[in-house]
Amino acid sequence: MPSIETLVAFFGVSALLALTPGPDNIFVLLQSAQRGWRAGMCVVLGLCLGLVGHTAAVALGLAAVFAASSLAFTVLKFCGAAYLAWLAWGALRAPAGAGDAPAQGAAAPGDGPAARGGALRMVGRGVVMNLTNPKVLVFFLAFLPQFADPARGAMARQVMVLGLVFMLATFLVFGAVACFSGAFGALLQRSARARLLLNRVAGLVFLGLALRLATAQR
Repeated sequence: MPSIETLVAFFGVSALLALTPGPDNIFVLLQSAQRGWRAGMCVVLGLCLGLVGHTAAVALGLAAVFAASSLAFTVLKFCGAAYLAWLAWGALRAPAGAGDAPAQGAAAPGDGPAARGGALRMVGRGVVMNLTNPKVLVFFLAFLPQFADPARGAMARQVMVLGLVFMLATFLVFGAVACFSGAFGALLQRSARARLLLNRVAGLVFLGLALRLATAQR
């Protein structure tokens, strides 16, 4: 188990990393602005669940095998790029229908099965977005072991603890982004023209992220 001092320092570094502009927090910001803060929080939850997979891969030694395989890296990054391109296509084609967007895809109490299905869809988007980004896995492989000390017990257990701390920091920072972006987006959603513009901007950003991921190197 890492020391308390190590965990506190690691939490601070993780929070700063979560604040650094990147594909995940940009994704949260746009989805929250388009669909509301509840949908954004669902995306945040999905992204954090994806981090569970990356952490487990590092703890079990699978990440090192993956990092050594250029084929695996290439296949995964193109899967992620294709998913982002699909989201971009959907955003660029989305109409600006009156009154249907402020909480589109978000679950609210009493909304029934359709809302729950929308929430699960947004969680799924976060999971896929995170797991199909091979750079996250390569980053975890290099980052997490730096804060683990063999003298303090099993490395795999320490890596899992560090991964959980990283998820907590990510959830708090991304959750704040989702809430603020959702509140601002709610104002934009009152105008059909602003909603249409937001959809187009989101589509272009998703497309840019897809191109960035497709050309990423290890």
